[in-house]
Amino acid sequence: TPVTGKMGDGWQYTYDAYKIRGFEQTHQPSPWINDYGQFAIMPVTGSAKFNEDDRASWFSHKAEEARPYYYKEYLADHDVVATPTDRAAMFRFTFPENDSSFVVVDAYDRGSAIRIIPEKNRIVGYTTRNSGGVPENFRNYFVVEFDKPFTYCATFSNDTVPSKPDGTAGISLKPGVLEQENFHTGALIGFRTGKGERVHARVASSFISPEQAELNLKELSPTCAPKRPLYGTICWGGSVSKEVRSAKKDCSIHAFTARFFSRENSMR
Repeated sequence: TPVTGKMGDGWQYTYDAYKIRGFEQTHQPSPWINDYGQFAIMPVTGSAKFNEDDRASWFSHKAEEARPYYYKEYLADHDVVATPTDRAAMFRFTFPENDSSFVVVDAYDRGSAIRIIPEKNRIVGYTTRNSGGVPENFRNYFVVEFDKPFTYCATFSNDTVPSKPDGTAGISLKPGVLEQENFHTGALIGFRTGKGERVHARVASSFISPEQAELNLKELSPTCAPKRPLYGTICWGGSVSKEVRSAKKDCSIHAFTARFFSRENSMR
């Protein structure tokens, strides 16, 4: 989901906002219960902007297309398209001609880890971000794989440890450092791009293990690209239509609602 709110804000996306801070994997059932296991991805250009305020980009609803299986938006300097499968998602970033095109992967605070693997064009890690009600060993492991080699690699992390588990800490960029495990971690990788060049990212996650996240990534072919219709269209269209038909037969709308929330929690 596109994110306009700050990290940890239960109101992730508000219609009257004018900047997007990232695109987040979410499992949130409601703004009041809040989210768990979330992390964010965001393209940036120019300087190496990584924190959520600096990397935020202007957007307009006029250029926005939002469906359960497809999201498209024209940001200030680049375009973003995203589409899901059951346990993974594909992103397409369209960049301008630039020596400094970047993608941020923010594993968020309250305990996370990140590792850049340049030889595989990959970023792996985990997030423990949650709002309570999770087991002690809770982690959401993720893998992000790009179709273009990196020309720049950096991680970021907190420089001090908060006195409270739900506290805050400033973060700083560590160019050339490929791995972090701390209170708040993330990665920033860069490319040289031509005018209108498209860079694709395959993303998958698992609450079970890093190995399971890699298995989930296989739902997406390395050559797959976001375009309509994709698996998400078939998956949502077919599943929802079945539930709606069933709901009409049973004179109930609960099946559709249940299907929505099961889809929210299916990336594992």
